[in-house]
Amino acid sequence: MKKFEIDHGSLGRKICAVLVAIGIAQGAQAQTIAPAGDLLTNTQRWLDETVQASRFAELGPLKMEVMLGALDGRLKLDPCGRIEPFLPPGTRLWGRTRMGIRCTDGIAKWSVFLPVTVKAMGSAWVARGSIPLGTTLTLDDLMEAEVDWAEQPASIVADPALWVGQIVTRSLMPGQALRQGMFRPAQVFQAGAQIRVVASGVGFQISSDGQALSGGFVGQPARVRMDNGRVMTGVVLDSRTVKVDI
Repeated sequence: MKKFEIDHGSLGRKICAVLVAIGIAQGAQAQTIAPAGDLLTNTQRWLDETVQASRFAELGPLKMEVMLGALDGRLKLDPCGRIEPFLPPGTRLWGRTRMGIRCTDGIAKWSVFLPVTVKAMGSAWVARGSIPLGTTLTLDDLMEAEVDWAEQPASIVADPALWVGQIVTRSLMPGQALRQGMFRPAQVFQAGAQIRVVASGVGFQISSDGQALSGGFVGQPARVRMDNGRVMTGVVLDSRTVKVDI
């Protein structure tokens, strides 16, 4: 699985365009806005086609599901010659959110809001069982399952290389999807530790002893002092090795 991001702003504009096209209807009164069932059907069909035709399908498609809520039946809205959808400032079409419709050509201009739920169903890594705080993650701790990527704001971490060997920063419940912010790199040595520095360049690789000047976390940069006194920065490979590119 590969990690990717969705352009929520672009998706929002496309959804709005669909709503206009299928007519939250020009020339219609608010009471005769297209039935919610038709609106959902047409929007879902368009979204499925858009996702399949997009670059996301090549990376590992998410099945986008959009559920539009209904207008408050107690509203009494004046007839309107032109009704258009809009997104309130700062709105992100991801998870539970809202969108608006407004009258731009009528006796009285008005605007109302509709609840919207956007789901993005796809494969992710979830906890096989309870995982206590401080556990070092292995492939045996998680399994793949279909989840809603948009259920929470934090991004799904789909690439195992990004979390295997990392330490969970909170307890995970069975079936809970792994997301950014739930783990951190494992510290494998302290500042002052004697380590091996591997330096590589085009066509060669050498190693030498050094002293860590900062704590070492797997996959993160660390500063080391070489035997000749030179200070360098490299990437921590394991409990004794830092790799430096020269």
